[in-house]
Amino acid sequence: MPETTTYVHRFEPGPAPDAASKATSAGADGGTLLLLHGTGGNENDLLPVGRAIAPGAALLSPRGRVLENGMPRFFRRLAEGVFDHEDLVARTHELADFVAESAKRYGFDARRVVAVGFSNGANIAGSMLLLRPESLAGAILLRPMVPFEPKTPPDLRGHRVLVAAGKADPIVKPENSERLAEILRAAGANVTLHWSPGGHTLDRADLTAAAAWWQDG
Repeated sequence: MPETTTYVHRFEPGPAPDAASKATSAGADGGTLLLLHGTGGNENDLLPVGRAIAPGAALLSPRGRVLENGMPRFFRRLAEGVFDHEDLVARTHELADFVAESAKRYGFDARRVVAVGFSNGANIAGSMLLLRPESLAGAILLRPMVPFEPKTPPDLRGHRVLVAAGKADPIVKPENSERLAEILRAAGANVTLHWSPGGHTLDRADLTAAAAWWQDG
């Protein structure tokens, strides 16, 4: 298993040029999805999700380096919904550096990386948008929370973001998802807020919305 900056990860290149020319996704010409799993996941979990969303994209999927009762995460939390802000900031910069190093190592365009994060992975992807906006062209945030309220909004003009929330989510309340969309819009991002009838799990409607969002880009 390859490692860069101590992240265990998977990298799958996009299709060959002749196959890419037949792909309908916006990632067929060099886009890369940064796949960020939820608590207890690993670098393999979101590979099928990435392929379903963007068949023509390359996939970069790291495993979170923080363990909570043996379950991988991307940053520490103090309780359910209460983040260790200092650790979140440090891990966000660490992950952004990993993406930059991986772009050099694997030869993908660092300017065309879109994060696809679920739950804990969505939260650190949101933090990347707020702290290291140059590291992402956009993000698909599946069941995210507000990672923190920035004192100074970043410049997210030109960034596209899909926030996919669940109306019956027992962990992320609707107002939290709406607040995240407000924060990102205030920073200049083009934000689409998608509501699913489900809870804190992914459903087919989420994947359909994410694939349509990708193709529209």
